[in-house]
Amino acid sequence: MTENKIIDGKEISAQIREKVKEFGETLKKESGRTPGLAVVLVGENPASKVYVKNKIEKTKEVGFTSIEHRLNDDVSEEELLNVVKNLNEDDKVQGILVQLPLPKHINADKVLDTIKPVKDVDGFHAENVGKLWSGLDSLVPCTPLGCSIMLKKLNPDLSGKKAIIIGRSNIVGKPMAALLLGMNATVTVAHSRTKNVEELVKPADIVVAAVGIPEMVKGSWIKKGAVVIDVGINRIERDGKKVLVGDVDYEECLENSSKITPVPGGVGPMTIACLLLNTLFTSYEQFGIKPLDLGTILE
Repeated sequence: MTENKIIDGKEISAQIREKVKEFGETLKKESGRTPGLAVVLVGENPASKVYVKNKIEKTKEVGFTSIEHRLNDDVSEEELLNVVKNLNEDDKVQGILVQLPLPKHINADKVLDTIKPVKDVDGFHAENVGKLWSGLDSLVPCTPLGCSIMLKKLNPDLSGKKAIIIGRSNIVGKPMAALLLGMNATVTVAHSRTKNVEELVKPADIVVAAVGIPEMVKGSWIKKGAVVIDVGINRIERDGKKVLVGDVDYEECLENSSKITPVPGGVGPMTIACLLLNTLFTSYEQFGIKPLDLGTILE
């Protein structure tokens, strides 16, 4: 019955994209405008190119306008900032995404903070981060938003549940903590330098692994009936072949968990779906239409 334990990110993300398309069509009729998502890609990073290609395809699938800017590795920081500033002022663009990582000669924080907060569909701008931690409406980073949607679908009320996040990045770990606190869970944040991390994991009802260490979380750490969300994507060699694994030892953790995300096919597809969801949310705001809430999308 292991199939019943698997959280199918492909299926949930497809449902969200369908809702985005449905509400997007209504928005276009009400406003006479089409939401636009601009993606800025710097350089030839193979993984980034794949991500961007998928984002562009999914953007078009839901009926949004996709705008693409491809810049060379040697582009100056000033040139990149000018691209972002022009997109800020373009009323055909409701969402701006600058694909990370950026070349070392460019200050990524400076670039991300140049994006208008209302167009920051990645949720990385300091203003959006501050609003999230203050419990105010904001654009939320896509990966933790996807994780929170998975958890809400399993149990809309996490009051009193013990949750641990392994990882403290600005992209996943920290915003995930804010979201879980907002869902009334009791939250512990651990990371790669935490001592005796397994002892912190053992009592947890919810385990979110986002530390970037292949198969770090072992089955013996997992409480019987816990929900395991594995954000990690690590390429390792096994039996002479390159394989993708998460930050949890999937086969081991499958036994004790009540629900678990696979890698691939778990959290990954949710990230792009939530990027489109953020674009929809902010388009309502920018078009002056009464905003949607997440509950309406998840109904």
